Amino acid sequence: MLYIVLSVLCSVSVAALLKLTKKFQIPVEPIVTLNYITALLLSYYLFAPDIQKFSASEIPWHIYIPLVVLLPTVFIFLGMSVKNIGIVKTDIAQRLSLFISILAAYFIFNENIGVLKLSGLAVGFSAIFLTLHKKNKNTSKSNNWLYPCIVFIGFGVIDVFFKKVAQQQQIPFTTSLFYIFSGALSISLLISLFYIIKKSYKLNRKTLYAGILLGLLNFGNIYFYLQAHKSLSQNPSTVFASMNFGVIVLGSLVGVILFKEKLSKINYIGISLALIAVALITLSQLYV
Repeated sequence: MLYIVLSVLCSVSVAALLKLTKKFQIPVEPIVTLNYITALLLSYYLFAPDIQKFSASEIPWHIYIPLVVLLPTVFIFLGMSVKNIGIVKTDIAQRLSLFISILAAYFIFNENIGVLKLSGLAVGFSAIFLTLHKKNKNTSKSNNWLYPCIVFIGFGVIDVFFKKVAQQQQIPFTTSLFYIFSGALSISLLISLFYIIKKSYKLNRKTLYAGILLGLLNFGNIYFYLQAHKSLSQNPSTVFASMNFGVIVLGSLVGVILFKEKLSKINYIGISLALIAVALITLSQLYV
């Protein structure tokens, strides 16, 4: 369970750090690039990927390329979402993106969807609507809901492609991760260069430290999550439930208590429904 706790802490800390970038006036684009540099170095030294073993023809580019493009771009929208609507709602949107994975499991991977999963889907979509609900008279902020929607769809699609990566037998998952991080870094560099040239932004120590810390936390989230699945290989539903429950609850506490994010009664109902949805989907895994 220690790995699950560490993964939850890293995941929520990523959101908290992105929230703080607004306070310290640090742009998201450069720190996302520094994040991938850090993650790439860590994956190389910890996973020791055998990158010279595989030829270009053996690499499943049709799976890697979408991830290479989506990872940095959705990460930037994650930062925008945290800045504009807060940690609580963004974490809910990210966690409930698993419903896209469930739909993909049925339509793409030909898996059966039982009554519990269907119930979880119904409750989950209601949770998203209620969590993101906000009475806002300020029309300049009326489009902020787009950020969590992109996070919801983006992370759902990313998860689907990672499932495809896991199905590849010829290349180990950790080696695939190194290839994907390398490509994501290239795309992120292009985005950052465009931002720096357009905004005439000069990198400083705050940006450097924030980017490295983001990379450590983001990689820690992935690493500890994988370790949790290894340690509890006979109980994947335990890992799934603990991770999603933990992030939703801790993210909500951090957002409300530390960052004073204001939530309505309807939002709290949405958070409760999100927990119920995760519980239903977890129970459905137990009865497969």
